[in-house]
Amino acid sequence: MSGPDVNLVLRSTRVVTPGGTRPAAVAVAGGTIDAVLPYDTEAPAGARLEDLGDDVLLPGLVDTHVHVNDPGRTEWEGFWTATRAAAAGGITTLLDMPLNSLPPTTTVENLRTKQQVAAPKAHVDTGFWGGAIPSNVKDLRPLYEAGVFGFKCFLSPSGVEEFPELDQEQLARSMAEIAGFGGLLIVHAEDPHHLAEAPQRPGPAYADFLASRPRDAENTAIEGLIAHAKRLNARIHVLHLSSSDALPLIAAAKREGVRVTVESCPHFLTLTAEEVPDGATEFKCCPPIREAANQDALWAGLADGTIDCIVSDHSPCTTDLKTPDFASAWGGISSLQLGLPAIWTEARRRGHSLDDVARWMSAAPAELAGLTRKGAIEAGRDADFAVLAPEATFTVDPAELFHRNQVTAYAGKTLHGVVRSSWLRGVRIASDGVLAEPTGRLLERDH
Repeated sequence: MSGPDVNLVLRSTRVVTPGGTRPAAVAVAGGTIDAVLPYDTEAPAGARLEDLGDDVLLPGLVDTHVHVNDPGRTEWEGFWTATRAAAAGGITTLLDMPLNSLPPTTTVENLRTKQQVAAPKAHVDTGFWGGAIPSNVKDLRPLYEAGVFGFKCFLSPSGVEEFPELDQEQLARSMAEIAGFGGLLIVHAEDPHHLAEAPQRPGPAYADFLASRPRDAENTAIEGLIAHAKRLNARIHVLHLSSSDALPLIAAAKREGVRVTVESCPHFLTLTAEEVPDGATEFKCCPPIREAANQDALWAGLADGTIDCIVSDHSPCTTDLKTPDFASAWGGISSLQLGLPAIWTEARRRGHSLDDVARWMSAAPAELAGLTRKGAIEAGRDADFAVLAPEATFTVDPAELFHRNQVTAYAGKTLHGVVRSSWLRGVRIASDGVLAEPTGRLLERDH
């Protein structure tokens, strides 16, 4: 057995490593993976052996798109509830979005406020995105030096007045500033002109809401983003891709060497417009859940690498804000605790493996954020794990979720994949729905 300080060995017939899934014994020393060894390697004297049987040992998931809303809108979520839901769902690292909290993460002072609130409540490791708004170009470099992982902006209204969108000139200015110090700009890409021209019919009909957020709004915004990034040699990331029409544009940009990455989300990959009942605004998000044929094309984009990663875009609110009118209801889907089983259910149906899921939901988001100690089961990484029973099923009961507001578009769905436990730096933080005391650390970008 490798290393004299090994204090824990996790053994499974199915360990998902960068080289594939195989039987293995994973040795942990001081919270770090010491070695990945043959399955029947004996644990050293004094080390605890956890035999997981046939349950799958996955790298802990990394979710780089979470709206925690704390402080300021903690009735919507909060670090305590969000990170408990994450741990219960196999997520061991999350990055908090800069808006929907008060204050937003648009200055160093505001970042420090968020960090102080998060520190005692975090059940999983937690980092922060900064925000790029029209008034804070001067704050971007100081925020980057203070440890944010990059900067989020909107190209259309965000839904909250304290986080205004960037017009094209402001986008170019912020992108140039961020590119100047090697940072990453992550973008909610919907074109405001296309949105303004789309038919706006309030009411409970999902078809009317879908028509109000057309694919063209995404496609045009992404085309413009790519043009700016190409001109400025900037690094950009397209958030929550919903329109499959944009995939050829993105694939072409990647081939040309434009530094663009793309994410999609469980709701776009597992839910379809055809199944949304009228008035069921738990399904409302922006951009919207689109048709089944669009979803098929998104999966093809994942399979060929055009889409890099899958993250939640967990964007909760209080129950009363989910009015039956799609025009006025808050847009956002809560899925922190359910993303892994939701994606695995659909991935297995489409012939994908847990190796694929681990790449999309752990390795790629970790790489996006530069989290070099996360995202894989290999020596030198943090001993962060999710233990999954992939053949087991459960039916989603909103009352069993750790999210503060138990509103979910997945209610009543039967999903494959039960998360048995989650481990953070070699310590079990969740086990069959029972949470340990918070031991998450606040993360800063590797300088």
